[in-house]
Amino acid sequence: MHELPQNLANGLMLGLMYGLIAIGYTMVYGIVQLINFAHGEIFMIGGFGALTAYAALPQGTSLWLALPVMILGGVLASVLTATAAERFAYRPLRGAPRLAPLITAIGLSIALQQVVWAFYPDGKKALSFPQFAGDPIGLGAFHLQRNDLFLLAAAPLCMLVLATFVRLTRTGRAMQATAQDPDTAKLMGVDTDRIIVIAFALGAAFAAVAAVAHGLRYGQVDFTMGFLAGLKAFTAAVLGGIGNIYGAMLGGLVLGIAESLATAYIQDVPGMHQLGGGAWANVWAFVLLIVVLLVRPQGLLGQRVADRV
Repeated sequence: MHELPQNLANGLMLGLMYGLIAIGYTMVYGIVQLINFAHGEIFMIGGFGALTAYAALPQGTSLWLALPVMILGGVLASVLTATAAERFAYRPLRGAPRLAPLITAIGLSIALQQVVWAFYPDGKKALSFPQFAGDPIGLGAFHLQRNDLFLLAAAPLCMLVLATFVRLTRTGRAMQATAQDPDTAKLMGVDTDRIIVIAFALGAAFAAVAAVAHGLRYGQVDFTMGFLAGLKAFTAAVLGGIGNIYGAMLGGLVLGIAESLATAYIQDVPGMHQLGGGAWANVWAFVLLIVVLLVRPQGLLGQRVADRV
């Protein structure tokens, strides 16, 4: 148990990353009621966009100076991909049965993976991502990697900025109106198509920030990294209450901490030593989802609402 603080810290970092990606799911679903299963690939493209921006800088550029350029490159790549997907893949199917856009999202996910794999010469293997040098920072009973400082600052800041934007700005109020009743919002003068594009763009921007944090944390990016991360982020969004910004982050934290603790301690439980360790981390993450859906289907911070017709 003396390793508990460190395991909690590891879970916190993992959860913050899941929460950032989950915000994209919750933004899009809250407004369009679309589960965008291609969002994991939007996250992946943000990582490659950031790496491409870094490669374009003069060799030897300090990572501190390069980081804003990398974030900008990742955000630009993710936002352009997400808005193009909304315009050409999802918008034509907006009035179709719900199964059609769902299948389209799955197909788009596979297509984006293959595009990145084909575009990068070394796409079959993981590409190295720059990292900050230096020893971990000791904070009492646990240590924090220097590369995690970016995530620790960016995730809460992004969540608070988005929540304030949605609550206080004219566009944010239009997003709330579109989420509640898009037909009535359109009659009141709201350009719902524009609002939906903004939702996709905001979700993609946060996914790109999460991708930069992922690259800094693990030191690499690859074309398959969005698949599992996207599924776990969707799990986090459902856990917290899909459609709720704070719930997305809370769900990410619960999932990250649960995954970290399960990986560390379940193998120590008598009779369950074969069900612990990193190989079972993904299993316990989805077991948690099933339990929450059985006990509280609307999620931790969600509310029971009628389906939009």
